[in-house]
Amino acid sequence: MALDLLPPIAAQIGQMILVILVAPLLIGVIRKTKARLLCRVGASIFQPYLDLWKLMVKEIVPAHNTSWIYRVAPYVVFSTTWVAAALVPTFATGLMFHGAADLVAIVGLLATARFALALAGMDVGTSFGGLGASREMMISALAEPAMLMVVFTLAMLAHTTHLAAIATFLAHQPIGLQLSLMLVFLTFIAVLLAENGRIPIDNPATHLELTMVHEAMILEYSGRHLAVIEAAAALKLVLYFSVFLCLFAPCGIVTSLESVPAILEGFVLYMAKLLLGGVALAIGETCVAKMRVFRVAEFLGAGLVLGLLAVLLLFASEGVR
Repeated sequence: MALDLLPPIAAQIGQMILVILVAPLLIGVIRKTKARLLCRVGASIFQPYLDLWKLMVKEIVPAHNTSWIYRVAPYVVFSTTWVAAALVPTFATGLMFHGAADLVAIVGLLATARFALALAGMDVGTSFGGLGASREMMISALAEPAMLMVVFTLAMLAHTTHLAAIATFLAHQPIGLQLSLMLVFLTFIAVLLAENGRIPIDNPATHLELTMVHEAMILEYSGRHLAVIEAAAALKLVLYFSVFLCLFAPCGIVTSLESVPAILEGFVLYMAKLLLGGVALAIGETCVAKMRVFRVAEFLGAGLVLGLLAVLLLFASEGVR
């Protein structure tokens, strides 16, 4: 029995290490692509690794009048995000923890991380921390229902909320042209941009106090704490890209761990799709300007409406059948 469990355990450990190692690389590819599109040389794609190491060895300068929440929050954010990212099938399904890879559970883990970070931003007691926390909660109040509409649509289509089962269903079952899938595709794109603070929702490269969302909550962090938060943000982007690839581009995901060449092929395809997605995100951010904060609600509201329409259309089509 122990020998039977060894391949799933090895693959699961490999995936947990993979998402950590590839997260800074994805950020580096996005920054390098944006720099080249703007006719600049830009830093190396490996610069985020050096930045994280530099922060890890720096001294922590804690803010005054903070409680234990300020010190614990970075590790809560990182651990919950890492667990959620490790549950998402990347290059293979059937891993050791594949039974817990439920979309609802992943949404709950991400909500826990968001709550901890917003609580830490308010715990500092500065105006910018409270401003960033309130904006983060405003965005999540619209992004989470939109994400749940994506979950409900896929659950109605595949009759499960298990992520690996949904990916297998979409990859091997003839589903034809589904208008609901096209709508949830657009909804998920809106959620991905909002949850990761990307343009047009937020600009991760800016430090303007009046426009910041994510950066406003972590202004008082430094040293190892800031490195952990930045690593968690990169992990979160990898998580959403992995979910996107698992749902809308499941080709290449290995369903059996018995063939080593198939596993290597799945790994290469996953890395290629992930880096291609980073390049596409960089191109989109270069072509689109950041919107005003008060327009974010309209943007996410449109995504929520599209997700709701997807659920209603799929429910109506199932009723007709």
